[in-house]
Amino acid sequence: MSRVPRLVVAAPSSGSGKTTVATGLMAAFAARGLTVSPHKVGPDYIDPGYHALATGRAGRNLDAYLCGAELIAPLFAHGARGCDLAVVEGVMGLFDGAAGEGELASTAHVAKLLRAPVVLVVDASSQSRSVAALVHGFASWDPEVRIGGVILNKVGSARHEELLREALDQSGVPVLGVLRRAPQVDTPSRHLGLVPVAERRAGAVAAVAAMASQVREGCDLDALFALARGAGELSGDAWDAAEAVAGPKEHAPVVAVAGGPAFTFSYAEHAELLAAAGAEVVTFDPLRDEQLPDRTRGLIIGGGFPEVYAPELSANEPLRKAVAALAESGAPVAAECAGLLYLSRELDGLPMCGVVDAEARMDERLTLGYRDAVAVSDSVLAQAGTRIRGHEFHRTVMDPGAGTAPAWGLRTPVRRVEGFVQQGVHASYLHTHWASVPGVARRFVERCVGS
Repeated sequence: MSRVPRLVVAAPSSGSGKTTVATGLMAAFAARGLTVSPHKVGPDYIDPGYHALATGRAGRNLDAYLCGAELIAPLFAHGARGCDLAVVEGVMGLFDGAAGEGELASTAHVAKLLRAPVVLVVDASSQSRSVAALVHGFASWDPEVRIGGVILNKVGSARHEELLREALDQSGVPVLGVLRRAPQVDTPSRHLGLVPVAERRAGAVAAVAAMASQVREGCDLDALFALARGAGELSGDAWDAAEAVAGPKEHAPVVAVAGGPAFTFSYAEHAELLAAAGAEVVTFDPLRDEQLPDRTRGLIIGGGFPEVYAPELSANEPLRKAVAALAESGAPVAAECAGLLYLSRELDGLPMCGVVDAEARMDERLTLGYRDAVAVSDSVLAQAGTRIRGHEFHRTVMDPGAGTAPAWGLRTPVRRVEGFVQQGVHASYLHTHWASVPGVARRFVERCVGS
């Protein structure tokens, strides 16, 4: 059972300022001495990095599509255990979820599963009295979603604020904050969203500090904390990695996990599951380390931006050869998206590890969306027939060679197979969340012991 005070920060649409407000709230409350648990609705990997910087705790995702609605409260309770407050940043617009699936995986859906009040962040830059109609519509659309207050963002002047407050007096939704236009809190973006913290540490620290300052000055933190304390109790036990994999094994094989600026996409629960299954998890940086960690028996390469760092990754020939040798030995290697590109023969014409017989290149088209998947080949991650849900998000394409079996069969607008399975290698564009299929972690570690 969890009684941790909590807020969900939502908005009518993307670009309204959710990340600024949520991250600023996390940092502002942490500066008050509170232990703040940061969370993000959906599959996003980048915002949780800013959340972690604001709170000093791992940013955790709450995705009802990837993990299932039944795991949202347990995963939340796991992350928020022992905390004074939890702040959950929403995704897209409040009621926007998985395409064609109703409310599934929307911020509203997660807010209801968490029994948490919602703070609506409204971009008020181009409206005055109309803001009341907008807020009224969102507050009344779903009576199970409690809009506990509104924070007005990008307010132009004192007179503009006065007009907005007068209009909202009639809505019944209290104004809990007003933020003026402040370009200094903007964070740089590129083709897949914000630039991750690991790539701009000093700039990210300054940005989070600016967000916290703006929120402190413009928001009623006492009223927001009081709202958070009004969240309903959550029944049931917190998620536990050891229980999910039925306890650790006797052996402790070293599982190397790629990190650093080029590989920043990972869910905190993956490392926890690997450790619970008996692995010794060691992080390394493919941009700097010329060898894999000592005694490496398995390799995990997650998502990130290898296309941005392709010259540096290619130049680290000793590590590329070490990765290829590990894969050639039959040791378990699991790669998602960026990891798949790193394992390919070439990325934008630059040599990569050459483990997967395919060439990758940047493309103008964005591939994006949730996927229902089934394993079509036995691999180090899953038996053929295993069903899982995942997410694709990339602007690259691959020209495959021959000699490998596909990893997944995907149900998208067009049914297709995707990914590569060969010896101990499982490489795919599909991002997955292992909390929904903890047997993946156990299977991988068992293969490490046997390799």
